[in-house]
Amino acid sequence: MKQALAEANEAYKKGEVPIGAVVVCQDRIIAKSHNLTELLHDVTAHAEMQAITSAAEHLGGKYLNDCTLYVTVEPCVMCAGALGWSQISRIVYGAPDEKRGYTRFAPKALHPRTQVTSGVMAEECIELMQRFFKERR
Repeated sequence: MKQALAEANEAYKKGEVPIGAVVVCQDRIIAKSHNLTELLHDVTAHAEMQAITSAAEHLGGKYLNDCTLYVTVEPCVMCAGALGWSQISRIVYGAPDEKRGYTRFAPKALHPRTQVTSGVMAEECIELMQRFFKERR
């Protein structure tokens, strides 16, 4: 999660919503990313989407069955759907997203075998998001 938070800080520096993601497979980071929606002018360029694409490219296939995604904020419905299709084994996230998180709108979007752990380094993740939005208002 520390690496995902480092990615979120990179997003913060670039004026992107500070969300970072890292995919780990066999105890190695195979993909890391952060939000790129502003840079790419693409509403789908969320950290998780970028990480899924990068990890799949690294593995040479679309399924992430033996992988864990670490992400600083609870995935949205779009990202949860993509993660479900990727059949990722585990998702670990920091801060909940009560406004747009998948658990509120699509709690069954993930693959049935995907394990989820929430609240990891939540305080740090929440603080970064709050600081970002406070500066924007």
